[in-house]
Formats: sequence, C-alpha cells, structure tokens
Amino acid sequence: MSTKKSRLTREKIAAAALAIADQEGFEAVSMRRVAQELKVGTMSLYYYVKTKDDLIAVMDDALMGDALLPSLPKGWQRAMLEIAKRTHAIFTRHPWALVAMLSAPPGLNAMRHMEQCLEALAETSMTAKQKIALLATVDDFVFGHALRQAATHAPVDMTFAAAQLAAGAFPRLAEVFAGGRTVAPVNDRFERGLRALLLF
Repeated sequence: MSTKKSRLTREKIAAAALAIADQEGFEAVSMRRVAQELKVGTMSLYYYVKTKDDLIAVMDDALMGDALLPSLPKGWQRAMLEIAKRTHAIFTRHPWALVAMLSAPPGLNAMRHMEQCLEALAETSMTAKQKIALLATVDDFVFGHALRQAATHAPVDMTFAAAQLAAGAFPRLAEVFAGGRTVAPVNDRFERGLRALLLF
C-alpha cells in the first residue's frame, strides 16, 4: 500500500468532506474535491469510500459521533436535555446538514446515539412506544429550532401591523405586545422550550 493511501482513513475523509461543506456548501462536496483537499489522487479514496452515497454516510457518521455524550448526567430529564443541546450545537455549526444528511443511512454512531437516548430513558416507566414518541418529538424540536436559527431573515417592516394594533383591531395581540414587548430571541427560546417539552 502506498504512503498516501496508508495515511488515509474514513475518519480523515469524513473530516475533509465536512470542512468543504462548511466552507463551500454541501454542493461542493465530491470525491474529486475531497481528494484535492487531502492532496491525494481521487482513486485513492475509493479504497475507503466506494460511492458518493458512502461518502455522505461517513460524513453523517462523523456528525453523529459528535452527538454522543461522554457520559450521561443523572436523571432522565437532565440527560435528555444535554443530548438535545449537544445535537442542536452540531446543526448550529453545520446548518447545511439539516437537509443534506436526511438521505444518509444510519451508521454505527447514529445507532450509538439512539442507544444513548434510550439509556437515558431506561429509568422511566415509559413503554417502548412512549419512549420512541418522546425521542421523535425532541428530535422535531431540535431540528425545527436549528432550521429557524439557520434561516436568515431580512428586517421585517412592522408598520402595517403596528397600525392595526393601534387601531384596536387585534386587542389580544395589543395586550400581549403592550409596551414594546417582543418575542424572545430564538437562541433564548431553545432551552426553555426543551425544558417545557421535558416537563423539567
């Protein structure tokens, strides 16, 4: 085996692909581009990653490896809170992955992540169906919040809405937003929402 090939691993290939996606967008990720990043011939990658789908799979597996907690905190609510926060942080760092990784098949780290989540719920009296439902709901909240956080919005013209409130057309809205009160920033709402979801 050549020196160049021997220094390659699936982990190094995944790291290079993730760096490209972060810097240039997921669309820029290709076998050729990853090979350029690693300064090797494109064919060298095929010893470790057989197809573009396999490349996506190793990228997803690397992300899910980052989602694993070194150890679980005591108490299922605290454990679920920390798992969700760690997962959310990954998608905050890699917002492109929210959509791009949807087609990736579950790898070992995705299975370890799920196992860790179920371990966190092991002390509860929930049925298997209830555990899966809770995990799916927490995932929906994490992904949805990360999507909203990743979205970029132009400043919103509130002139029309303010005029409607001032005219008394929406008294309940006017009461809620009296005195210039606004919705809390999206960053501040994440943990509060999680705590409410977990009855914590």
